Amino acid sequence: MKINHYLRMLTFGITTALFISSAYAAETLHAVGSTTVMPIMSNAATAFHKIHPDISITVSGGGSGVGIASMIQHTAQIGMASRETTDGERKQLDNQVENIVIARDAVAVVVSKAVYLGGITHLSLAQIAQIYRAEITNWKQLGGPDAKILAIDKEASRGTRHVFAEAVLGSAHARAPGASLISGSNNEEQAIVARSNQAIGMLSNAWLNDQVRGIAIDVDGVGIKPTIEQIRNGRYPISRGLHVLIAKNATPATRALIQFLLSKAGQDIVKQAGYLPIR
Repeated sequence: MKINHYLRMLTFGITTALFISSAYAAETLHAVGSTTVMPIMSNAATAFHKIHPDISITVSGGGSGVGIASMIQHTAQIGMASRETTDGERKQLDNQVENIVIARDAVAVVVSKAVYLGGITHLSLAQIAQIYRAEITNWKQLGGPDAKILAIDKEASRGTRHVFAEAVLGSAHARAPGASLISGSNNEEQAIVARSNQAIGMLSNAWLNDQVRGIAIDVDGVGIKPTIEQIRNGRYPISRGLHVLIAKNATPATRALIQFLLSKAGQDIVKQAGYLPIR
């Protein structure tokens, strides 16, 4: 029986859907949430389909908060999150969900290439906080080019924002009055930073490129770069686990997908996506 396979990616809405039809199609799994976890899940869904063509899988973004909410509201089989659940979320989940770490990652503090080449290659957490609190507004104040700082924040539902704000501003819910723009997905913020000569923002380390440079964080006088090695040894100060959430009474198909993510093949996908495997 012929299998129809359709894969669709929207750049800023970030919705990837894998639709499969076959004589044995019996279940559809929905994975929702973090756009940091999304590349792993999307590639794993494609590989998993080759093994289990009778299972349909859709993968969509929206942020960690959306992924966790989907599990609270029972609208998805898998929630994707790039942060820990909060006390309030755990209360709503009512001990009915398993939280599984499938990879590790760093939240890189990123700047535009022009800012990096202008001398801003490392900052302390205190200096970054001053930027986001509007206490430092020009790169010249930090030894960089004479240019107004374009600070980019993220939507409150985003796990990257949660982890960054907790580490830099002292609270996951802290305001950032110095930010001029609020972005959503990783690729949206990556594009904004790449188009600017003045920007600073926050991204998963897997989204760095020549135009979007990750700066080192000064820790006890030493600049720690957001690299896989520094995540592995625990020295980079803004690191995190990447999570998937499933119901404790999840179906065998859901559990099979999670086991695939934790297998050597799944962890190879993690590595290929630019994250740190847990195995």
